[in-house]
Amino acid sequence: MQNDSKLLPELNLRVIVLGLLLSVIMGSANVYLGLKAGMTVSASIPAAVLGMLALKYFSRMSGTSNSILEANQIQTAASAGESLAAGIIFTMPALILIGVWQSFDMYLTTVIAFTGGLLGILFMIPMRQVFIVKNEDNLQYPEGLACASVLEAGQNDAESDSATSIIRGALVGGAFKGLISFAGVLKGNLETAMLSGSRIFFFGSDISPALLAVGFIVRLNVAVLIFIGGSIGWLIGIPLLGGGLDYISHPADGAWALWSTKIRYIGVGAMVIGGMASIFKVRKGLIDAIKILRKSQINSDQSNTPLNEQNISAKAINIFSVIAIVLVGGVYFYITNNAAIAAITTIIMIVMAFFFTAVASYIVGLVGNSNSPVSGMTITAVLFTGGMLYIFGFSGTEGMIATLGVAAIVCCAACTSGDVCNDLKTGQIVGATPYRQQTMQIAGVAVASLVMAPIMQLLHENTPGGIGGRELAAPQAGLFASLAKGFFGDGVLPWNMILIGCALGIIILIIDSILETKDSDFRLHLMPVAVGIYLPFGLSTPILIGGVMAHFILSENKTKGEPDSILQRGILLSSGLIAGESLMGILLAFIAGAGIKNLNLGIDPNVTSGLTLIIAIITVYWIYIQSKPKLLK
Repeated sequence: MQNDSKLLPELNLRVIVLGLLLSVIMGSANVYLGLKAGMTVSASIPAAVLGMLALKYFSRMSGTSNSILEANQIQTAASAGESLAAGIIFTMPALILIGVWQSFDMYLTTVIAFTGGLLGILFMIPMRQVFIVKNEDNLQYPEGLACASVLEAGQNDAESDSATSIIRGALVGGAFKGLISFAGVLKGNLETAMLSGSRIFFFGSDISPALLAVGFIVRLNVAVLIFIGGSIGWLIGIPLLGGGLDYISHPADGAWALWSTKIRYIGVGAMVIGGMASIFKVRKGLIDAIKILRKSQINSDQSNTPLNEQNISAKAINIFSVIAIVLVGGVYFYITNNAAIAAITTIIMIVMAFFFTAVASYIVGLVGNSNSPVSGMTITAVLFTGGMLYIFGFSGTEGMIATLGVAAIVCCAACTSGDVCNDLKTGQIVGATPYRQQTMQIAGVAVASLVMAPIMQLLHENTPGGIGGRELAAPQAGLFASLAKGFFGDGVLPWNMILIGCALGIIILIIDSILETKDSDFRLHLMPVAVGIYLPFGLSTPILIGGVMAHFILSENKTKGEPDSILQRGILLSSGLIAGESLMGILLAFIAGAGIKNLNLGIDPNVTSGLTLIIAIITVYWIYIQSKPKLLK
């Protein structure tokens, strides 16, 4: 579908306001989810649906028309905020975990978020001609196509049912979080542990609709892998370690102590191997992306270019790029107080950010934004930067901060550029104007960057255990903190556990390669397994249940459509569940920060446990029924 953008409204005040509002909302929700579960979800489709609903409402109120291009601009800004959240929460909390910061530096985190996101957008713009317009490698952009399909369907069909699914999910997710964390009517987890000899056996599950929704969105294969990782760590690793005699009275406390001091580092080792393997796996695409860029002759003169093909001008790109690079150099000098480190890290950052922008843009075209190996890219940035600084003789806190500073910028650039590429593909399909989309992406990043640090600080201060604790495990940030300590720290890491994780990662890679040669439908991808080992076990249980639900719905209707269309209703409901629980978690953190204590109704713990189990079962059944396509009900 190619619309004439001259005839349809595209960018106006209501679009800007709605887009930036959703950018903040989706970005905030993904901050919470990423810290809790180690993964984020795409905001494009739910934002498109909510945008279309809001536009129709305003159109009825004002008597004006609305267009597919306006809805596309709204989802463009919203997804920019979501992608920035992934870049920030994967890296900046590491400075808390290694003890360099006791609280987030608001100005510094905001500048890093904005400059990283801005560079991702600016570096990607010249690549649009290569990867989207020419597209000599016939990249498919699965998520970009899916979002365009939703936008086009919304012009012909009423999307009120889709919006209702999101709203229902948000209400249920928010209600659960409120009943658990504020009212205390329900428990946040159900768990049990027993001692057999000196060995601890533990099993449990978090009561979290958002985690169940994550499992539904990632589907069965990934959900099973996360559960396998949890089982390796908690059902196998903890019993093998022993040491339970020290926790005869409270074996559950022993399980958590063994996980936090030993088991999670097996996950760190496995994630390092998984990150490097993911980069190696896409090496051909990486090389192809660089070759395409070298061969392409991009004409910066757009005087004869149709409006719906024009990018932001080359002059503006250069000016904003220089400003961003100067800001980054200033940040590095401020945090290290060393001009040499600042100069070296700025150069490394520019090279790696541009390099991984090309990689992320290409990979998004191949496998979609959700499957882009951002963790692998960031691990590569950490290892390369840390290695370079170590060779140059830098050490201690300065080295750790500089390494993580480069990683943060590179991660934000990679996350944002992949999202930009995806959105620009959607825009090409529906006939959007590229420079207007790029303007909205910059605006979305700018606004979302303002809320990243305050939200992380709120969650860190007002969540039991803070970031890195039981409720907000922040696996990627923990990984990068461990790598930085390994290069420059004087603390003692459990290297035996990390090496076990590396060995386990290699074994899993070998098994997966065998499955690949046999064209198996089930794949043993390493990174989800590694994340499962690192996360508290209770998180993997609801994720598995969500994956099983998606599998059953697909099985019931496998002859009646494409998987994405069959699951679309459930995906929208899941997006609502995630948004509702996440935003309620942030709201409760704000309330706690204001000094308002949680309610204590004095309900007997056994009654609370029984009530939690009953309501959890009912909710799982309700989500399953509501996730089915209407024709199945």
